[in-house]
Amino acid sequence: MSRVTTALPGVLPGIRRARKEEREEISRLLGEAFMADPVSGWVFPDEEHRRAVHPRFFGVFLDAALRDGWVDVMEDYSAAALWLPMMVGETAGDGAGGGGEDDGHDEMTEALAAADPGNERTRIVGELTALAHPTDRSHYYLPNIVAAPGRTGEGRGSALLEAVLERCDREGMPAYLEASNTRSKALYERHGFVFTGKTVDLPGGPPMWPMWREPRG
Repeated sequence: MSRVTTALPGVLPGIRRARKEEREEISRLLGEAFMADPVSGWVFPDEEHRRAVHPRFFGVFLDAALRDGWVDVMEDYSAAALWLPMMVGETAGDGAGGGGEDDGHDEMTEALAAADPGNERTRIVGELTALAHPTDRSHYYLPNIVAAPGRTGEGRGSALLEAVLERCDREGMPAYLEASNTRSKALYERHGFVFTGKTVDLPGGPPMWPMWREPRG
């Protein structure tokens, strides 16, 4: 795969497109990075169980991105971003993003539920985020972006976002994500994402903020 960009030479590692054979390394990164996330803590209340099931749960998003979209990763595996093209109407037939968006959401919800059988909260979070997800316009969807524990606040998230948001601006393509905590919400706002106005409210759990970004320029 081709290199995407090199961020802040001498400060941050380079960013490149991940390969399928790197799945296990990136899956572990996702699992570790979300251990302290409030939404993940609601889905998997027991910390030991959360640590065990995380790579499998987030592997659902990773497999979808490796198959139907792309994954940007820093050279040292300290951060990664998963992207999925969500195509609507005439653009849906160009081979980017797989089948229809509704079918994709249904498959994702089932796969998330299967990652931890018997845990109804995996299905709930999949269903509620699917209901909030816009379906009327093509866009690039960011289901996960992470930095390794101890490497947050160093510009890794911004570098990964900028690599794709510049592409969004060139192509005139919107972007969409769900923020799972206030810190990440503030980061996304700095990069032009706007809260859609209605939170995803997990029963007895923390809110999530659906966010949309119109292309610039």
